[in-house]
Amino acid sequence: MKVLVTGAAGFIGFHACQRLARSRNCEVLGVDNLNEHASVELKRARLAELEKLEGFRFVKADFADASAFNVIYEQWRPDYVVHLGAQTGVRYSFENPAAYVHSNLDGFASVLEAARRRPPRHLVFASSSSIYGSSARVPFREEDDTGHPLSFYAATKKANEAMAYSYVHMHGLHITGLRFFTVYGPWGRPDMAPILFARAICEGTPVRLYNQGRYRRDFTYVDDIVDGVLKVLLYPSAEKSAPGWQIFNIGHNRPVEMAAFVQMLEAFLGRKAQVELLPSLATEMPETCADLTRIRAAVGYEPKVLLEEGLRRFGEWFKHHYGYR
Repeated sequence: MKVLVTGAAGFIGFHACQRLARSRNCEVLGVDNLNEHASVELKRARLAELEKLEGFRFVKADFADASAFNVIYEQWRPDYVVHLGAQTGVRYSFENPAAYVHSNLDGFASVLEAARRRPPRHLVFASSSSIYGSSARVPFREEDDTGHPLSFYAATKKANEAMAYSYVHMHGLHITGLRFFTVYGPWGRPDMAPILFARAICEGTPVRLYNQGRYRRDFTYVDDIVDGVLKVLLYPSAEKSAPGWQIFNIGHNRPVEMAAFVQMLEAFLGRKAQVELLPSLATEMPETCADLTRIRAAVGYEPKVLLEEGLRRFGEWFKHHYGYR
């Protein structure tokens, strides 16, 4: 089968492409514009790993450029589409909302239009646990109210779900949205907590913990995320009430306080953190936790990697990749 993956040089995109390209019956086309918001060097390093795989090909392109992306799509003629490309980050959306309009709104519209012209068997796209917002009750359930996002990033992901549903309804596409919960692991984004904290610990600079370190996050190891993505990809919705449409949480269901997360990192890095405790942020939810009932029933998803094991793997990769001893 032929799979098109956007955001191929990104964190989750890299791992998804790697798993798919290693499958005997799968050809993967990765699309990424290698933008500079997150480290271009890290994206190129991920891409170098992918290009060693026989089943992987890459095109540097911006999927928000509708005419260019449509040409790529028509030439590749994918059986499946995994749309992981996006402008990410809650706090950066306050600084540069235009980047989120470009990638998350215009870009997703471009992907949907290409899929409308030549429908794949299934299109799976990345949503976010951030959409639960101020009305969230733990654990978060897919049917909960998501009408009060706390950031513009979350608002664009909420919009993506509405856009996708409209294309299912109007054009008969098979689309599934996945609400990711705090993904971590090797090759992770340098603007996210694991690398920010690990770098601070290794360099002896302050680890800044908001809400006095009491925020709780549902950290989910990237291999578990990819397992879920690929299981869902192969099983389009069979729901009679909304044929072709699904939304799933995909997380670990075991939230941990950020202060405890830092303590685990200290143990695996063999260094003590200099912790700076700070007040809460208006953009942050006190806790995230995924109810996994729906995705378990649909595809048998079950996270396997405990946080302690995932952080051990992450710590080994971090020290090797960045040269810390």
